[in-house]
Amino acid sequence: MAFIRKSSIWIVYLVVLLALPQFFDSVLAISIFNQIAIAIVFALSYNMLLGQGGMLSFGHAVYFGLGGFLAVHALNMIEFETIYFSIIYIPLVGAFSGLLAALFIGSFSTHKAGTVFAMISLGIGELIAASSLIFDSFFGGEAGVSGDRTFGPSFFGIEFFQDVEIYYLAAAWVFIATLFMYLFTQTPAGRMANAVRDNPERAQFIGYSARKIRYISFCASGFFAGIAGGLFALNYEFITEENLNAVTSGRVLLMAYIGGLGYFIGPIIGAVILTLMNSLLSNYSELWMLYLGIMFVLTVLFLPRGFAGFIMMHQIAWVRGKLSSLVMPYLITSIPSSLFLMACVAMIEMSHTEEEVFHYLWMELNPSGLATWLITLFIACSSFYAVRLLLPQLKDAWERANTIPEKESFGK
Repeated sequence: MAFIRKSSIWIVYLVVLLALPQFFDSVLAISIFNQIAIAIVFALSYNMLLGQGGMLSFGHAVYFGLGGFLAVHALNMIEFETIYFSIIYIPLVGAFSGLLAALFIGSFSTHKAGTVFAMISLGIGELIAASSLIFDSFFGGEAGVSGDRTFGPSFFGIEFFQDVEIYYLAAAWVFIATLFMYLFTQTPAGRMANAVRDNPERAQFIGYSARKIRYISFCASGFFAGIAGGLFALNYEFITEENLNAVTSGRVLLMAYIGGLGYFIGPIIGAVILTLMNSLLSNYSELWMLYLGIMFVLTVLFLPRGFAGFIMMHQIAWVRGKLSSLVMPYLITSIPSSLFLMACVAMIEMSHTEEEVFHYLWMELNPSGLATWLITLFIACSSFYAVRLLLPQLKDAWERANTIPEKESFGK
């Protein structure tokens, strides 16, 4: 039964990946789906380091970027007929590029963990990023390197001219990479990575080398990060120094942390959230990075296990059949919470805009009018006070749904 349940989850995952373009077939939607696909593989590869292995890295973009650069060079070699194979294998070029880089860098960086490892990763990341501006012949300098995915042999008549064709190729690679990363967590190396993360001394005491376990996880992570880099090269057909620097490394850290470290589905959730914020919210506000930072701080403070951890907190209520009792308390609390959020966003945007009339949702606000500010401030304060009044009721409902009575604990 467990095998059937797990198989059904993977089948649903594959169906969702393949069905998305059928429901959202606009150019913008396909572009966002391609970005999400790349982000999922990249975030999951980072979770192998931090979430599964406990290795905080500030330079994970190195393996993503190197994989992308080698993938673009492979595209150019296909164009000039130096090599000849279908572009469906380009992500493998990125994968082995990331693996080779991880084999070398991990040979000395994985000797230590914690702060030392984090500082080494930061130094390596900055070193590679700086080198990309120096060695123009390979990295292309500030302009980067571009390629053309339309050359080479077709794949069963598919030339990969359209973005939707690239999406289906990316979806296939996302499914394969996700499956193998999950299977890695079920191997002895994956299990021991959790043990080394939690207690390296005990792992060494029972006969396992903490350094070798970290090295294996590190190399596997670089391999899958390279796949993400190869998918990036196929989608955008160019790559620059930005894909190697600390900004990209910081972005994948946010994906993994906001989604939920340690949970396999967590980075997937984080990748979807951050990609949507980057692609959609940035079209409506120049301050979207500010909102991202606020969300990260609130996640650290109130959801330290991320959104996936918040979902898993409902497992007991789900098993006991009490999940429905939380629907109404959540709904009632969400109304003033949403009003408070919208009022705060309105004040932030009004303080930034230079327009005489600010269009917000369905309203036209006057940023220079005192009455507008007073009304918005009143809504924010009153809704915040309402949330404070409703929180005890939500807490009581939560405890009733998740507290197991003694007769359920010991059996009737």
